[in-house]
Amino acid sequence: MHAKFPSPEWVRELEQKLNSDEHYARTASKWEGDMLIVVEPTGNLTQRLYYYFDLWHGTCRKAANLPGPEGLKPAFILTATYDNLVKIVTGQLNPMTAMLTRKLELHGNMAVMMRNVPTVLDFVRCCTEITEEIL
Repeated sequence: MHAKFPSPEWVRELEQKLNSDEHYARTASKWEGDMLIVVEPTGNLTQRLYYYFDLWHGTCRKAANLPGPEGLKPAFILTATYDNLVKIVTGQLNPMTAMLTRKLELHGNMAVMMRNVPTVLDFVRCCTEITEEIL
């Protein structure tokens, strides 16, 4: 299971990984909340991308590429440039460090995010394990 980031195949692969990874299921067993990841264009990316993940008790109930955020009210919105997200999904940049240094902007309850650092890190581990290369 490997896919190019940020392709639609990458989103499907990540959904499959989250739903088949026993470590993630245990680590995220108390997580309740959906999120929208907004990828701002930089480098090779010329348009804004929107990825939606409905995460619930260690499973991913839905993962999708969306044309925009219309009609969504996710618990968390994470926004970063393409270049910074590449660093996160390839393991070069810790997501918590990225949040604290504003390379990854969070809209949502930061306290919930900070109480769930292992879940956040394991979500990113799943990302790095399925990311073969970048576009």
